[in-house]
Amino acid sequence: YTTGRGSSGVGLTAAVQRDTVTGEMILEGGALVLADNGICCIDEFDKMDESDRTAIHEVMEQQTVSIAKAGITTTLNARTAVLAAANPAFGRYKLSATPQENINLPAALLSRFDLLWLILDNADVDNDFALAHHILHVHKCGRPPSSSDESHMPMEELRAYVALSQNFEPHIPEELAEYVANAYAEMRSDEMQAADNATGYTTARTLLSILRLAQALARLGWSNVVSEQDINEALRLMKMSKMSLEKKTVTVNDDSITLIFRLVRQWAELNNNTYISYNDALSLSSKKGFSQEALDASLREYEALGVWLLDEGRNITFIE
Repeated sequence: YTTGRGSSGVGLTAAVQRDTVTGEMILEGGALVLADNGICCIDEFDKMDESDRTAIHEVMEQQTVSIAKAGITTTLNARTAVLAAANPAFGRYKLSATPQENINLPAALLSRFDLLWLILDNADVDNDFALAHHILHVHKCGRPPSSSDESHMPMEELRAYVALSQNFEPHIPEELAEYVANAYAEMRSDEMQAADNATGYTTARTLLSILRLAQALARLGWSNVVSEQDINEALRLMKMSKMSLEKKTVTVNDDSITLIFRLVRQWAELNNNTYISYNDALSLSSKKGFSQEALDASLREYEALGVWLLDEGRNITFIE
């Protein structure tokens, strides 16, 4: 485990240092090398410097770390899964922006992840109560609350199950190769037809992601052969991953959001008033040809930025 702000490129891959005893140059593996055949968790992924992030491109593409420093030329294994978490660059997720813009990460890096999931902190009474209850119980007792749900597997059994599943090395049978190729070609075709609404790109890396996910599912089933069911589940996971990004994106033009904000602000300045009702804002925007959807998007946008507050009736109060 490491964090983006506290990690450098050499800290993630490998560093060349001089031995204090012999005086010789030695190679010390970083977090990704030490996590070979395991999982490397990176929190605050968006806080990493761009030069440090590029250091893991080879790891996620080739599963190796190439070193050519101080007379040492070698390649280290880094066969690790990378689990990364990133926060929005604007403090809160901006619905009118793309996922790449929100977390300020390049598409070239995001395409190296097999799955991308967007998790928004939406208010929900039941979920919020359950989360608060869990946190308070852990804070008080030092352990999670006991659950009566028999579907939960004990942690010890789960660890043993995963350890046994790693003994299997599934392969893709020849009869499924054409099935996977057709599924990949269909994904590319569907993306071309929805080019305007696409939030990501299906590349050859996507094909490799399908194979890796299918093999992982076969391992969970303690099988050395990937089945068609494993392929279908891998495709479903990839589809749901894309949907988690697409369904949160609004189609309102950014220019409309900004223009409506300027319109409302000008009205408030002319009337020397920090309050404007939702109906007045709707009337102002409608006269200029903007839809109610565009107004609502503008209200959400600038409320998230802390420019104004909205009450239950969506009436606007500017923050001075």
